[in-house]
Amino acid sequence: MEDFGPPAGGPSADDAEAFDLCDHCGRIIAGPDVLSALVPDSSALHPTASELDGKRVLLACSVDHLALLVEHYRHRPFVPEEQWAGKVCRALADYEGPVPLSVVARLSGLSERQAEQGVEWHNARAREWQARYGHRSVADRDDDE
Repeated sequence: MEDFGPPAGGPSADDAEAFDLCDHCGRIIAGPDVLSALVPDSSALHPTASELDGKRVLLACSVDHLALLVEHYRHRPFVPEEQWAGKVCRALADYEGPVPLSVVARLSGLSERQAEQGVEWHNARAREWQARYGHRSVADRDDDE
């Protein structure tokens, strides 16, 4: 799923104030010079439109930079559990206490098994982070200051 061209619904070519940044080098790009591609990415979640989840818009200042970006994402595995974890986190953003799995599934638009696998994937990444960087309590951090 790749779609090349200017971003849909973007600013018109006459809009000189519109600009973006190249996802490869960070260069500022004027609206009419923006090159884009739509690539699959399990870490990409749209804040409000779940049908756009799993799709990342890449922006580039040149054909070469766009090709490098597309090649990078072509080799990045699409991990459904990563996407499910993001959907669960998005669904629970407004909740403070525990939420039953059946409610999590309904809120996220996933099956209970998908929601469970998403939570497991997220927790595994959290454990990896903790193992790599350690866990310091607030009291420990306060002692360092």
